[in-house]
Amino acid sequence: MLVLVAPGQGAQTPGFLTPWLDLPGAADRVAAWSDAIGLDLAHYGTKADADEIRDTAVAQPLLVAAGLLSAGALGPSSAFGAVAGHSVGEFTAAAYAGVLSDADALSLVRTRGLAMAEAAAVTETGMAAVLGGDRDVVVAHLEALGLTPANINGAGQIVAAGTTEQISALVAEKPEGSTKVVALKVAGAFHTHHMTPAVATLEKAASALSPADPALKYVSNRDGLVVATGADVVARLVGQVANPVRWDLCMETFAELGVTGIIELCPGGTLTGLAKRALKGVPNVALKTPDDLDKAAALIAEQTV
Repeated sequence: MLVLVAPGQGAQTPGFLTPWLDLPGAADRVAAWSDAIGLDLAHYGTKADADEIRDTAVAQPLLVAAGLLSAGALGPSSAFGAVAGHSVGEFTAAAYAGVLSDADALSLVRTRGLAMAEAAAVTETGMAAVLGGDRDVVVAHLEALGLTPANINGAGQIVAAGTTEQISALVAEKPEGSTKVVALKVAGAFHTHHMTPAVATLEKAASALSPADPALKYVSNRDGLVVATGADVVARLVGQVANPVRWDLCMETFAELGVTGIIELCPGGTLTGLAKRALKGVPNVALKTPDDLDKAAALIAEQTV
C-alpha cells in the first residue's frame, strides 16, 4: 500500500518552486491561485529570500500550492491507499483526498496563515527540535520548562514550542539522553495555546465550506486515526492549529495499514527522513524537484503491478 504524505512549515527554501513552474499548466494554475487568495505565490516561490518565506502568512499557502502542483504531476489518487499531512500539510492532504477543492484548501490555509501570524505577534515565541532521548523523559523536561511538545514526530525527534526565553532555557539545558537541540526557523509557537486566537478565525472561515468525505484513507495527525467524514477532517484542520501534531502515531498507523511505499510531496525530505528511521525497509521517494517524478512513477508502478 502506497502512502502519500505532505510536509509542514519549515520545509520551504528560497526558489524551491522555480522548477515546478515549468511543468505544463503549472504557471497558469499558480497564477489563478495567487489571484484568488491575494498572494503572489510565484514570486515568493521563486524570488523571495529565506526571511520572506519564513513569514507564516506566506509560507503556509506557498507550501500547499507546491504540494498540490507536485501531487497533480503524480497522476490519479487511486494509486495511493492513504494520505496524511504534517501540520499545514494536512490541507494538501485534504485536497488530494477530495475533501476540499484546491481553491478551498488554499483559501482556508491563507486564512490560517494570517491568523497564526497575528497570534504569533502577541508574544515572542519559537520552536526547537530535540533529537534523541526517551520520549517520556524529554516530554517531562519540556513541561518542567513550561514548553509544549508541539510535534511528537517519532524516530527520536520531538519539537518543543514556547516563548523565546523558554526555548533559550532548553538550548542551555537539553533533556537527559538527548543528543542535540536545534532552534527552528519558524515564526511562532505553533500547535500550542499561543495559537488559540487563530482557532476561532479558522472555524468561522471553515463554516462556509461543504467538505466531501475522503476518497482514500485520511490519517489525521492529531491522533493517527483514519478519519471517515469530510466534516471531521475539517474540524481537525481547525483544531490542530492549537494542538500538538502526533506524526509518530501517523507512522504507527501506516505500519498497521501495511504500508509498502511512501511518496512525499514537494518540498520533500523531512517526512521521508523520519520514515527511514521509524519504518525501516519501506521504500520512499521525496519530491524535491520535477526530476524526482520519474522515481515516484517507478515506485508507483512497482506497487501497482
